[in-house]
Amino acid sequence: MSDDRMENSLLGTEAEDKSSLTGKVWAESKKIWRVTFPAMLARVATYGVFVVTQAFIGHISDTELAGYALIQIIGLRFANGILLGMSSATETLCGQAFGAEQYHMLGIYLQRSWIINLVTATILVPVFVYTSSIFKLLGIEDEIAEAAGYIALWFIPIIYYYVFFFTIQMFLQSQLKNTIIGWLSAISFAIHVLLSWLFVYVLDWGIPGAMSALIISNWLAVIGEFVYMFGGWCESTWKGFTWAAFTDLWPVIKLSMSSGIMLCLELWYTSVLVLLAGYMTNATVAISAFSICLNISGWEIMICLGFLTGASVRVSNELGRGNAKAVVFAIKVILGTSISIGVVFWILCLVFGRQIAYIFTSEEDVAEEVSSLSVLLAFSILLNSVQPVLSGVAVGAGTQSVVAYVNLGSYYVIGVPLGIVLAYVAKLEIQGIWIGMLIGVATQSAVLSFIIYRMDWDKQVNKATEKLHRWFLKRSEDNGESSTSEQLNG
Repeated sequence: MSDDRMENSLLGTEAEDKSSLTGKVWAESKKIWRVTFPAMLARVATYGVFVVTQAFIGHISDTELAGYALIQIIGLRFANGILLGMSSATETLCGQAFGAEQYHMLGIYLQRSWIINLVTATILVPVFVYTSSIFKLLGIEDEIAEAAGYIALWFIPIIYYYVFFFTIQMFLQSQLKNTIIGWLSAISFAIHVLLSWLFVYVLDWGIPGAMSALIISNWLAVIGEFVYMFGGWCESTWKGFTWAAFTDLWPVIKLSMSSGIMLCLELWYTSVLVLLAGYMTNATVAISAFSICLNISGWEIMICLGFLTGASVRVSNELGRGNAKAVVFAIKVILGTSISIGVVFWILCLVFGRQIAYIFTSEEDVAEEVSSLSVLLAFSILLNSVQPVLSGVAVGAGTQSVVAYVNLGSYYVIGVPLGIVLAYVAKLEIQGIWIGMLIGVATQSAVLSFIIYRMDWDKQVNKATEKLHRWFLKRSEDNGESSTSEQLNG
């Protein structure tokens, strides 16, 4: 591959506008949004389906709302963390195969991931079958545990939805086909809102109606991915089902497990905090209010996670181009854009803190508890606009292990223990748990900011250049051996 072709294969090779700072910011913003918007749309829509379901269930019953919150944020996130983490191996393997132009291997890696994740999902099913008993053993009130156990059974089809949705999404993203994922997720969300209204309000089906709408809308997105993949839009990378998928599974299993463990420990942070809320004086109100605030914060952070993708791509692209100054400029633009959006949501949360609760519940005591958390929620949302961008920058620079250790230390060494002390020793109850969570995220943001500020980007450019040279040298040697072999055979 020539230098020109290599440069053009990286995002952001448009001519730089050196005429003014405004022109440079505008040019950089266009590059960022090309990557960020599809990722943002997919994340917001996918997460929004679960938030909408919570809103409909919240108007059915206070107890069912608490039960749904427990199983969604603890049980489902437990399964989500494992399956999403294990699916991330698909992204790594497919990305490497696509870069090496071994296009036929993408379909094989995808099928291997299906096999591994289907087995994993089946192993997780008993957790959902015996959810009620598990929560009772953990000390959750019997009424809430029973409600969670019933709703958990409806989540079993969602576990298998994760198997296909995550893996196909990463299969497509590795080929830069991420726009289709965003639109499929958005269409699924719109259908979900319509079905939820029809099943819950018009037909009055209650919990079965809300959960049926959730299952149908999610699986429609997966069906859309299958249609796109089987319909000829991936003809180079999908060659049909093959027995080769059943070979060499162990390396994929090891990579999947290592990816899953790191991601699980980060995703389970809020699950631990919701479980702690179950031991409050009024557990039903505490769990309901805490989960409402977490889902509002979680939905907003989906927007910011789009910037994580943008930051990772822009930083890695510019490092590949050998432009350290462009890396620093891209970081500033992405961070400025994300914080600007965060400030808007921060203000909205402060102004409409109490009114937000009535979207999810009709109970005055739950709304009052949400209102008491609104200031803390607002500052969590503000931090959400910083933390994902910093993580994206670190990942783009190839320092994923550093991010993992920072997350573990900030969340589990500082955030959770501090939340327990403030909630039970200082008697701050639900506010104490949230303050602990907030301090954990703030610590993570501060540490990552320091690491990125002190990072020598010229050194990072040299590392990236060395990796590229090694890769192209290997490709050249392989091509040379192949040509020699052909000549000998001829």
